[in-house]
Amino acid sequence: MIRDQWYAVLDAKEIRRSKLTGVKRLGEQLVFWRTADGEIACMRDLCPHRGVALSAGKLIDDHLQCPFHGFEFAASGECTLIPSNGRGGPIPKAMRVATYPACEKYGFIWIWWGEWRDNLPEIHFFDSIDESFEHSTIRDHWKTHYSRAIENQLDVLHLPFIHRTTIGRGNLTVVDGPYTNLEPDKNIIQIWYSNRIDDGTPALSPKEMPRPSGHPLIQFIFPNIWHNWLGDDLRAMIAFAPIDNDNTRMYIRFYQRVVKFPVLKSIFNAFSGIGNFIIERQDRWVVLTQRPKRSGLRIGERLVPGDRPVVLYRQRREELLAAAEK
Repeated sequence: MIRDQWYAVLDAKEIRRSKLTGVKRLGEQLVFWRTADGEIACMRDLCPHRGVALSAGKLIDDHLQCPFHGFEFAASGECTLIPSNGRGGPIPKAMRVATYPACEKYGFIWIWWGEWRDNLPEIHFFDSIDESFEHSTIRDHWKTHYSRAIENQLDVLHLPFIHRTTIGRGNLTVVDGPYTNLEPDKNIIQIWYSNRIDDGTPALSPKEMPRPSGHPLIQFIFPNIWHNWLGDDLRAMIAFAPIDNDNTRMYIRFYQRVVKFPVLKSIFNAFSGIGNFIIERQDRWVVLTQRPKRSGLRIGERLVPGDRPVVLYRQRREELLAAAEK
């Protein structure tokens, strides 16, 4: 995983005010909760005293109480009470839990996967998705590295094969472009492409195509959110939450502003969610067969011109990994 990045790791609805939520993300067991003022607390799910999972404990006056010996910890990770020492007893400075900056934004819970520091960077999202959209969310577990799951959504060559009965109908096997662009300041990849029937003419390279003037069809913001422009009023979006190097939690959203009447909106969103799930499951089985599970620039694959979005993703990912190690 890339350090010093904001990761979308949970749907905001999964964190409740009075309940501890323990999950594995980015290879580490973490515990989340909402404080009394509505802020998101995130700390390592491990009591420094005897190694118990803190998520098995409970909240007392906004402090997390370990279920084993009653040690209490503030959202800052500081230990505020060791019952066996008495309320006025000493508390060693080392008796604290590692914490991570966390917040709620755009309906997700985000954590800063890096060292605490002043002036953390802004969390970027997709400008074209605003409050006028309603959304539904489905979740799925993929037993693969999150980079492979991401690359599947940047791959514009597989549609007429994996999705031949859904979004890939029409046998449009030839891919002109794809035209790609990277905005380094926002860490966003923009992709334009065109699929067509094979009429015997070779696929056009980006240089042979007019420079795109409209919105990109696909966008990806590092490290783990993706957006597909289905129409002016319809969008698909995915957050790829890394569980560990072998598992990814997919948060798949369908955004729409076509149907606004409450009852019809719920029905429309529900059927759209089912459609997204069918399409997503068409992808999953084949991605799980890929080896190695983690992608990279030098993993022995022989790529073709239509793989430009995947190559750009791998190049930028390598750059961010290298920068985080300095």
